Amino acid sequence: MGMQNTPDIETIRAAVAGEAWALEKVLACYDDEINRLATVKERQSDGSMKVVVDEDMRQQLILKLLEAIPQFPIEGK
Repeated sequence: MGMQNTPDIETIRAAVAGEAWALEKVLACYDDEINRLATVKERQSDGSMKVVVDEDMRQQLILKLLEAIPQFPIEGK
């Protein structure tokens, strides 16, 4: 996966514990990947295709990631 920078273990532990700052940091690391996955082609009124980020899909992906974070496997949890 294309992550800008992988979160360190302390950030991941804090995110799993529900710390808001850590959740934001983890989301930021996956931001490019989320945008890539939410990119769709839309047909314009003139018939041309335009590549856009589907904001609804982007929000769904963010929610799924937030739901998954507490399940991250952590050594000695």
